Amino acid sequence: MIRRYGDPVRADRHYRRRPGVYAVLLSGDDILTTFQETPLPEFQLPGGGIDPGEHPMAALHREVREETGWRIGGLRRIGAFRRFTYMPEYDLWAEKLCTVYLARPIRRLGPPTEPGHHAVWLPVEEALVRLGNAGDRALLAAALR
Repeated sequence: MIRRYGDPVRADRHYRRRPGVYAVLLSGDDILTTFQETPLPEFQLPGGGIDPGEHPMAALHREVREETGWRIGGLRRIGAFRRFTYMPEYDLWAEKLCTVYLARPIRRLGPPTEPGHHAVWLPVEEALVRLGNAGDRALLAAALR
């Protein structure tokens, strides 16, 4: 059973399953996050949806590069969670299946290429409060144990 975080499932909505991969990127007492401006400004674990036919690890590397501009390595699976949410950028009600990995930021390649995303280093204690969804906060806490 994968734990659910966030809003309850609404019986009046049809949700499309959307698998995604995300990274906890620690360096000392700091974590590399992405700050997404829209639809709501929030700090997030870098990552996102897996494209059809794409390997999950390739998706994780691509998403982290797009959202932070960093290359990563040393991946280890932490866990997974589900969120039922509306994704206005896709006009889609989604059941997000979020698999989270602990990884090392290896090298900054340049600025993020994903529009509206900014790479932001936060102290871990601050990130535990400021990450925009409860699943991200819970998996960060799990990575720290």
